[in-house]
Amino acid sequence: MSRDWILSSFGPKTALCVMAAEPEYGPALRARIRPLITGVGPVEAAAGVAHALALLQAEGALPDFLLSLGSAGSRTLDHARVYRIASVSYRDMDARALGFPKGETPFPRLPAVLPLAEGPAALPIARLATGASVVSGAAYDAIDADMVDMETFAVVRAAARFGVPVMGLRGVSDGRSDLSALEHWTDALAEVDQALAEALDLLHDPFTPAVTEPA
Repeated sequence: MSRDWILSSFGPKTALCVMAAEPEYGPALRARIRPLITGVGPVEAAAGVAHALALLQAEGALPDFLLSLGSAGSRTLDHARVYRIASVSYRDMDARALGFPKGETPFPRLPAVLPLAEGPAALPIARLATGASVVSGAAYDAIDADMVDMETFAVVRAAARFGVPVMGLRGVSDGRSDLSALEHWTDALAEVDQALAEALDLLHDPFTPAVTEPA
């Protein structure tokens, strides 16, 4: 993985911005940040974030927080609107056959839902579920969350190994209708790009809540 990313500054704090895929990284975001682009899915996200943070740790330059941002699917939330992620779950984890509740990671014993760091108070909040599948149509019925993505839970777990909190910002790109072609996702990304850029601008507001590590 080439090191074409740099840390961003938001007021006195530094952040490693993390995105999954180039199509999400539009002109409005390009004018503001140079993120780590990991690739799609929890495995790629965890590997990419762990590698980047290991490099930064070796340099004594760990950021104050990670910012996981990009698109997400939702059947109920407003199209193209950006939401601050209050919590994230891992929708693929299911060890019920061993006596553990669905969503709970058995070893190590992790709760099914992890809190994220606070973000801009002006943004609406949402609960997110991460998994390795694209969710469409009736598949939303089985998910206890407001929106879905494929990376944030993995980003949170990788960052936790380095003691770095994670803030999540996601714009709704799809979900109201079934996905059957790539453009059903990409057609909305220009709007999401602009909305995410406007959300980033809120992080420069001195009244934005401080980023603190979740308890």
